[in-house]
Amino acid sequence: MLYAIISEDVNDSLERRLAARPDHLARLERLRDEGRLILAGPHPAIDSEAPGEAGFSGSLVVAEFDDLENAQAWADADPYIIAGVYARVTVKPFNKALP
Repeated sequence: MLYAIISEDVNDSLERRLAARPDHLARLERLRDEGRLILAGPHPAIDSEAPGEAGFSGSLVVAEFDDLENAQAWADADPYIIAGVYARVTVKPFNKALP
């Protein structure tokens, strides 16, 4: 089943985000290589694809997991959590309707 992992950053997270980004991306690339990643990306803090020093307000990952427990465990082990980037993470089932 698909799960949405919706994360919200702490204030002024950019420096911590950049430091943990290689490890964060490596985990996402593993999901992609396993054919389980639907989409992933950050939410810019401002209305711009390249927010610069404004940074990001959070992230969204939609991926396939066996169940909610496994999706939550994967989210809990995110390097951004370990680095203190995320203030809050919500994991919930997701049904893809379109396209």
